[in-house]
Amino acid sequence: MVNDNELDLLRTISVPTPEAKARAQALEAALAAYDGNQNSSEAAQGSAAKLRLIERASKLWSEMMQKKLVATPAIAGLVALPIAGYAAFHILKESPFVPADVAEQTTSEPREQALARPAQVKRDLDAESRQAVAELPAPSKPEAGPAEMANQEAAPADTLASAPVVQSGNRALFAPSTAVGKMAVREIAPAPDMPSPKAQGRDRFEAFKSNPIHSAAEDPVSTFSIDVDTASYSFARRSLKEGILPDPDSIRVEEMINYFPYDWNGPEDASTPFNTTVSIMPTPWNEHSRLMHVAIKGYDVKPVERPKANLVFLIDVSGSMEEPDKLPLLQSAFRLLVGKLQPNDTVSIVTYAGEAGTVLAPTKASERERILAAIDDLRPGGSTAGEAGIKEAYRLAEQSFVKGGVNRVMLATDGDFNVGQSDDMELKRLIEEKRKSGVFLSVFGFGRGNLNDQMMQAIAQNGNGTAAYIDTLAEAEKVLVQEAGSTLFPIAKDVKIQVEFNPAKVSEYRLIGYETRALNREEFNNDRVDAGEIGSGHSVTAIYEITPKGAPQIVDDLRYGAASTANPGGIRNADEYAFVKIRYKAPDGDVSKLITTPVTDADAVASFDAAGVDQRFSVAVAAFGQKLRDADQLASMSWERIIELAGAARGSDPYGYRAEFLSLARLASALSGGNR
Repeated sequence: MVNDNELDLLRTISVPTPEAKARAQALEAALAAYDGNQNSSEAAQGSAAKLRLIERASKLWSEMMQKKLVATPAIAGLVALPIAGYAAFHILKESPFVPADVAEQTTSEPREQALARPAQVKRDLDAESRQAVAELPAPSKPEAGPAEMANQEAAPADTLASAPVVQSGNRALFAPSTAVGKMAVREIAPAPDMPSPKAQGRDRFEAFKSNPIHSAAEDPVSTFSIDVDTASYSFARRSLKEGILPDPDSIRVEEMINYFPYDWNGPEDASTPFNTTVSIMPTPWNEHSRLMHVAIKGYDVKPVERPKANLVFLIDVSGSMEEPDKLPLLQSAFRLLVGKLQPNDTVSIVTYAGEAGTVLAPTKASERERILAAIDDLRPGGSTAGEAGIKEAYRLAEQSFVKGGVNRVMLATDGDFNVGQSDDMELKRLIEEKRKSGVFLSVFGFGRGNLNDQMMQAIAQNGNGTAAYIDTLAEAEKVLVQEAGSTLFPIAKDVKIQVEFNPAKVSEYRLIGYETRALNREEFNNDRVDAGEIGSGHSVTAIYEITPKGAPQIVDDLRYGAASTANPGGIRNADEYAFVKIRYKAPDGDVSKLITTPVTDADAVASFDAAGVDQRFSVAVAAFGQKLRDADQLASMSWERIIELAGAARGSDPYGYRAEFLSLARLASALSGGNR
């Protein structure tokens, strides 16, 4: 025990002024003692609970890990320096250095006894600590990752040899080296369970199987909703540019085809909202089949005919939107859109995080600076109450509803709803209820890592809406400026396509893409069934691979009960390959109308090269999408052949979209080893 009177004596006595010679001797003794400790075979300090130094270092390291600091070599060096300084300070402070010359400066016996007694206590404590360390099990050495191994290989051997490792749990710290006058610090080795610098993706996509081959004799009718979304292509582009092959479930081939503008023949006036062109050509990946190419072009609304717009920007400002490719990119994108609006258009802004709120009440687009200021002031933070935001946005849209105009909610989010109704089916039902108000919905996805594409597709498809993915400002300019008419102004809604194949001419068929838009045969004539919309000037393409009668089949004919085409009186329209029917409603209508197109030999071309440039390019894109999905039908077609087809059909490319596609195909080829 230490006598309190003796400690009081220590507090009251004055400290002698050291001479220069004594100071030099003390420093020499300190360095000698330190070197001795380094060469000692005793267990390194830091493992026992009583040893304060490693506790402080471990606590500091733990707090940094809780903040998800990813230790790159540069950051590790910055972190290691203060730790090393901290360690050096306490090592020098707590080591029992009592140089002889300094001891000789003390002349009084009470002072000598007072100094000696605390030193003895300190030595006793150190002995207890070493004993505690010796009794602890030896910690396992963490396995070094590639970065740590590279750093260790680059370090001089003599430096590493002089830097013993201090272990604490699964964290490894290099102790100071024995360099005289310096404390050399090596990099902090991260724990084995430390996440890699690249975040693990938690993007959600709806899983689906590619369309199967159907026998025309058994199942001659194909029905689906049109899809003018483009999100799949944009996401695949981002993945490929980051050196990653996209998730096959993120590939919706129809969205890749419809991403590009095509010069299909459109209608002459608004009385017919779109025109249909069908062509038949040989299949570049199968010599025994043909492609039936269905191209739809929407009427392009002239600026003088453009209706007034009532837009509500529904913006996700939750904490997950803090990354540069989310809210900051979103703000820049919406600034571009504001610049395209007419003075009499109306803009409202609703945000949602932990709760929803109105940032900007309905405001005329002529007050441009006020709208832009509201956009610029948005800041991320909180959870994601998407349901509340949707309800508030629809309320504002209905409040400023423009009869005969465009009424649209424009939802911008990463899709990470986690407050209120966050289940996809619940949100789908909410949107189905809200679409009855006559308000359309556009969904714009941002960012990656927790992108909920599945949810965005669900609400867009059930809200008379479309979905796009914006990964760059250039994509924002394409969607919101160049294609503002098709994005904002619908010319038809609930558009469905039904194709009936003639078993006398076609033995098999399969639809390329549109798996998530499939409808039952009876739903084609049911006006209560929701389907996709077509905007002003939109191009929509659907491609079937068909097997002509007499060509080798994949599916065997039935032995019993097979449908027969034999008819003594002859088969009506026996010269037709198929009959294409399109059903649609006007944007403000409730009753559908029908457009039909027969497909005959007159629509066929003798060779693939004889088809139009746009047809051939769209087929190349279809092959690209199927290849990314690893479709069986494309197993024998190489990436080089796809690139060759696209390059030969590049045609007019004023915005460089097709040139970019060629570079993406080359990236996909390289990432898949050229043979996937």
